[in-house]
Amino acid sequence: QMQLVESGGGLVQGGGSLRLSCVASGRTFSNYSMGWFRQAPGKGREFVAALSWSGVSTSYADSVKDRFTISRDNAKNTVYLQMNSLKPEDTAVYYCAAERTTLLHTAITAYNDWGQGTQVTVSD
Repeated sequence: QMQLVESGGGLVQGGGSLRLSCVASGRTFSNYSMGWFRQAPGKGREFVAALSWSGVSTSYADSVKDRFTISRDNAKNTVYLQMNSLKPEDTAVYYCAAERTTLLHTAITAYNDWGQGTQVTVSD
């Protein structure tokens, strides 16, 4: 099983930026496709962004497209989520997820390994 630890969350004003990091251990990171999901208070967990094992293919939720960027550094076993132009509706706990596959997945059920999450709060 892949262990995942997120960091980088916090409180930011609307329009601001944050960069989330997720450090992986326990397995060969470069064999895994990675995803970011989020869960707002009182809502279900939803897809945010995904990145293939090669780093070539990406997918984004419509709500974050052109504002968020997912990337990875295989030498550091880390996946990032750069979040720009943040809005109050981006407030949520953000989770990193991993799946050993060459495919790009957006479904929650496709991922077996999850981090504990990091809180992002965007004020008006």
